[in-house]
Amino acid sequence: MPKYLDLAACYTWPGLETSQATSNYLQILGKYQEKPPLPFVPGSDYSGVVDAVGDSVNLFKVGDRVCSFASLGSFAGFIVADQKDLFLVPDGCDLVAAGAMPVAFGTSHVALVHRAHLKAGQVLLVLGAAGGVGVSAIQIGKVCGAVVIAVARGTEKLQFLKSMGVDHIVDSGKESIIDSVKSFLKTRKLRGVDVLYDPVGGKLTKESMKVLNWGAQILVIGFASGEVPVIPANIALVKNWTVHGLYWGSHKIHQPHVLNDSLNELLQWLSKGLISVNISHSYPLSKANLAFAALKDRKVLGKVMLVTGASPKSKL
Repeated sequence: MPKYLDLAACYTWPGLETSQATSNYLQILGKYQEKPPLPFVPGSDYSGVVDAVGDSVNLFKVGDRVCSFASLGSFAGFIVADQKDLFLVPDGCDLVAAGAMPVAFGTSHVALVHRAHLKAGQVLLVLGAAGGVGVSAIQIGKVCGAVVIAVARGTEKLQFLKSMGVDHIVDSGKESIIDSVKSFLKTRKLRGVDVLYDPVGGKLTKESMKVLNWGAQILVIGFASGEVPVIPANIALVKNWTVHGLYWGSHKIHQPHVLNDSLNELLQWLSKGLISVNISHSYPLSKANLAFAALKDRKVLGKVMLVTGASPKSKL
């Protein structure tokens, strides 16, 4: 019997049979901001089908396709969720893609659309561009009409980014970000980078600051390099930079309407084909260790998906 049936007394919660869930690089390394005590069930994004509902549930019904995210626990065949935390997956929208979307695309959407107010014609520089959040930032940047510069390294990743139609690609393993970006900007007669999307930190942040425009915005998304960068306040003052820290999950507590509006718009974009989710690797839950290894070894282009293989549906 699925564990969520034991919680049927929590009548505001529907029960879900999960179809797929995702993980990310920093969680694998144990360097994410939140470090729960062992043992725990990992996992954040997920999608699935509503299997049962409590008496007070009025937003969803059995059979509805939904997606969401959890702070923990999505690596499971069944999950219990409050109805206010679920998002209906529109008709024509792939359920697997919807399950891989919330955290990566939600982070980039809130950062670029809500915080930076990215506009058509502005120059967006994306570090770590072939990773989950990087890929989402590129796509959202193109939807907004920005000129997108992508930074990554490795032949396979560079070819992948070319297929996405970015305006310029920097191979950080072989060339200087500063020289490459300045050359591109000169060719396009552009003054500088208007928005820096930075999930990497470290040396790349320091180099990227040298190509920022007056009045640029820096979006601090994470520190995949393992090094927290220093952003000189005196330079930020003189150049009128705005630095945004973006911890996406905290919006659920402080500004849930921002998160809800963001994910609903993303689902509409996904259903219309304006964005797509690249599933780089997919594994059954029993082989989660292989998914973790792919992330740790930086073999992922986009997202890694775990297919839970949930047990047959049961009813309340």
